Amino acid sequence: MRLRTPLALLGSALLVLVGPPLLTSGGGTDTGTQIPGLRFMVPNTPGGGYDITARTMAKNAEDAELTHNIEVFNLPGAGGTVGLSRLVGEHGNGKLAMSMGLGVVGAVHTNKSPRTLADTTPIARISEESDIVVVSKNSPFKTIGDLVKAWKANPAKVPVGGGSSAGGPDHLAPMLMAKAAGIAPKTVNYIPFDGGGELLASILGDKVSFGVSGVGEYLDQIQSGELRVLAVTGPERIPGVDAPTLRESGLDTDFTNWRGVVAPPGLSDAQRDKLIALFEKLHDSPQWRESLKKNNWDDAFLTGEKFGDFLAGEDRRVDSVLKELGL
Repeated sequence: MRLRTPLALLGSALLVLVGPPLLTSGGGTDTGTQIPGLRFMVPNTPGGGYDITARTMAKNAEDAELTHNIEVFNLPGAGGTVGLSRLVGEHGNGKLAMSMGLGVVGAVHTNKSPRTLADTTPIARISEESDIVVVSKNSPFKTIGDLVKAWKANPAKVPVGGGSSAGGPDHLAPMLMAKAAGIAPKTVNYIPFDGGGELLASILGDKVSFGVSGVGEYLDQIQSGELRVLAVTGPERIPGVDAPTLRESGLDTDFTNWRGVVAPPGLSDAQRDKLIALFEKLHDSPQWRESLKKNNWDDAFLTGEKFGDFLAGEDRRVDSVLKELGL
């Protein structure tokens, strides 16, 4: 007994000394970014911009060891407002975040959603990108000039597809294009799809005359020659994409889209700060930097209250543009 008692005490002391390092080691724990059971909701179908962004963020965060086993799931419908309603209903859930962007802002207006982004907790704006005006390889339109000529002659017979509801980026971009070309926006034959994934099949199958979407969604098809880019909607050309800007093509307008992350309402300060810290560390990681470059996404990082102010401003801007276009 006299031998076993000192040995037991020594063993206990060693466990106390060894225990804490074992508990605090591992990626992300020391930086306060580990959120066990974290889920990313995508409010549209697989293959669209929100989906690609969410899955890229999840993979980059895990590769950077900021957190682990992030679940990404899709809840499409009504331009993202079905997902928005679900998110708002998850009051106080600090383990849920939603990938979103300008499309959800517009869908709130056009669908008269009872839930708005003002009901969420703003986390971060993460990227910005140009849209592209794109056709299938079999399209008779070889240039943006060819397209605009046919479009002006008979807008109803030149349907345009977009991966967002009315008021979203893929809708606003062609409406602003039409206005710049002297085409009444109300005459444009716009066909909405629930995300870029659904739109892609209709472009490839020539079900629409042209499509408008984010460049990052269709890079593989562009590089393989299945799609032809006629123009980019942003103020500058896109590296690696052989297409002019709208202004270079004689259309006096430009347009960019953005994407971000929001969380449910009712989070504690600690829950909100932990989510923001995760995206701050993700933003600074080499993995995310490489993803920005690969997808031709521009860095547009903004967090917390500043992102909330931006969302409120975008809500006012979309409302103004829709009224201006008579839509």
